[in-house]
Amino acid sequence: MAAAFRRGCGVLRSLSHFEWRAQHTKASVKQEPGLGFNFELTEQQKEFQATARKFAREEIIPVAAEYDRTGEYPFPLIKRAWELGLINAHIPENCGGLGLGTFDACLITEELAYGCTGVQTAIEANSLGQMPVILAGNDEQKKKYLGRMTEQPMMCAYCVTEPSAGSDVAGIKTRAEKKGDEYVINGQKMWITNGGKANWYFLLARSDPDPKVPPSKAFTGFIVEADTPGIHIGKKELNMGQRCSDTRGIAFEDVRVPKENVLIAEGAGFKIAMGAFDRTRPTVAAGAVGLAQRALDEATKYALERKTFGKLLAEHQAVSFLLAEMAMKVELARLSYQRAAWEVDAGRRNTYYASIAKAFAGDIANQLATDAVQIFGGYGFNTEYPVEKLMRDAKIYQIYEGTAQIQRLIIAREHIGKFKN
Repeated sequence: MAAAFRRGCGVLRSLSHFEWRAQHTKASVKQEPGLGFNFELTEQQKEFQATARKFAREEIIPVAAEYDRTGEYPFPLIKRAWELGLINAHIPENCGGLGLGTFDACLITEELAYGCTGVQTAIEANSLGQMPVILAGNDEQKKKYLGRMTEQPMMCAYCVTEPSAGSDVAGIKTRAEKKGDEYVINGQKMWITNGGKANWYFLLARSDPDPKVPPSKAFTGFIVEADTPGIHIGKKELNMGQRCSDTRGIAFEDVRVPKENVLIAEGAGFKIAMGAFDRTRPTVAAGAVGLAQRALDEATKYALERKTFGKLLAEHQAVSFLLAEMAMKVELARLSYQRAAWEVDAGRRNTYYASIAKAFAGDIANQLATDAVQIFGGYGFNTEYPVEKLMRDAKIYQIYEGTAQIQRLIIAREHIGKFKN
């Protein structure tokens, strides 16, 4: 996979029109990366970005509307992304992956989301499912479950949400009872992305039945093979947006999992599950920025083509000001995910920045998609134009991986905590 990715990158080095979108001027003095603030990407990062951008524009955008219409899982696109090295970017090099940091992964994610966030979500769900194993797995677990994903295109899933426990992760009712060298799991999960396509799951279950035990000790994280007897996969959900993403409920009935599939130890699952979000929320924010940038681009192109009252839409101050507001928001949202990604790659706890990025970018994606529909007018309300899909796809960014309200709860807790300490 890595070799194929490098070959793809080499072809793109000479494509000057794939430069970093936010760059509008050339630095008068060249600075080395890492010397204070620096908004220049490395050559490798530019290659990642260029490869993802080319793939999104030439292979995803032409078929995105059809996948949205049919709801078919976009496995041909996922396979192609795997061949280019645009999927499983976080997997360590000793497991056959590229071992990319969160910042690099975000650059890729933004470009893929520009093409279609349904496709991007299927890919990002792989990263979320893998992250607990990357962070907490032992060498044997990593090589077994991460290694196989670099050998052929396959998916995994993050199996935490339940019908009555979404934002309230501590309310999970799925139980894991230890019996000898195995755990017997019973319960039901809901809204699991890649649920029907996954080769294995990261599963969070309550291993201590005592309700007085704090969440930090009550839950255990497991790696569960998807073909284990007792696993029942529900129907594909028909969602408002991101329709080609595979979302399902999964029931676990006396599912037996060997003790060697426990991550770290019994009782460590809650911290593992929450720790994964610090790594993946910046990437989700990057996906929202990709959608927002697409909305801005589509609206701008239309405003430069459509005439009303004898002049272009863009020449009306009301529209030009709206475009200016959209441009401001997308640039700030991009900076927010980059800061969150930079923090975690620097080895720092980034919970505060990750929640800011996720909340702000999710809101901005919804605002810009709505504004784009407004600029298109009646045409924006029609399926023949791309902005109505953007508006439907955007909503989930305020819901999954922690709702907009949960992010504000986290931000408030972190902010107020600084003054208490």
